[in-house]
Amino acid sequence: MPMIETVNLTKKYGDFIALDNLNLSIEEGTCFGFIGPNGAGKTTTIKILATLLKPTWGEARIDGKVVGYQNHLIRPLIGYVPDFMGAYQDMTVSEYLEFFAACYGVPSAKRDRTISEVLALTDLTHKTESEVNGLSRGMQQRLAVARVLIHDPKVLLMDEPSSGLDPRARIEMRELLKELRRIGKTILISSHILSELADLCNAVGVIEQGKLAFAGALSDLMARAKVGKIVQIGVEARAEDAATLLRGVRGVSKVELVADDGSKRLDVELVPNAEVAASELAARLLAQGFRLTRLAPEEISLETAFMRLTKGLVS
Repeated sequence: MPMIETVNLTKKYGDFIALDNLNLSIEEGTCFGFIGPNGAGKTTTIKILATLLKPTWGEARIDGKVVGYQNHLIRPLIGYVPDFMGAYQDMTVSEYLEFFAACYGVPSAKRDRTISEVLALTDLTHKTESEVNGLSRGMQQRLAVARVLIHDPKVLLMDEPSSGLDPRARIEMRELLKELRRIGKTILISSHILSELADLCNAVGVIEQGKLAFAGALSDLMARAKVGKIVQIGVEARAEDAATLLRGVRGVSKVELVADDGSKRLDVELVPNAEVAASELAARLLAQGFRLTRLAPEEISLETAFMRLTKGLVS
């Protein structure tokens, strides 16, 4: 049974469709990256799973329990980290966590030890007596994670946890999430920093205009985003001449000149089932006196895959 599941999940605001028959299935222990343009439906999905919104129709389930009908059983299982946290004025870190430990029903005898453990995990022990509102944005986000770990939830729902963080804070947040993945938490995380999701997640979902465009393993997304077999060739000089030569090779459908760290690279797209090999392309260039600096299959990044599979539409 999936830890997180949605079945034809739909959310409407009047005639506006924020989510359109969303079907997700996320297994226990998965770190699932949820990506899409602003307004695509990511936050709406996360808020429904966090029991903060009711779907118009369809179902959302956490560990088999149905959102909207079994919220009292779901809430102990989840930790929700929004993109911005709030705190009462003049509250210290220890007071903040003590307050939420009491809200989560952590027994008094275990409270101090639990708070110490989550502070250590999030590297905030040295900030115990600091005021929450005086913390940096990065430390506040780590404190938000510490808060939701107090009751040891199975599922973490994280909406843009790295939003607004400086590079160092983003790296620290990524390492914290890797540790949470390592200890077995099921994590659903939305983010605009796609390179970090590629390093962190073992599955992704792409949502656009409220509809799911893709959900599955990261490797499957990369394979789906490939438009054909593309060979990347770097030449030391005369890139335009090299492109002209390769365009005349049978089996080559397109050659594009791409700027690559101050030099020019050739992206050579081959027709499906082309018999020409990368080695043959290289041999032809070498025979005409070109010096090669690169010869490799195209490397698809998560950013490239996202751009190829979406059109920037919102609901």
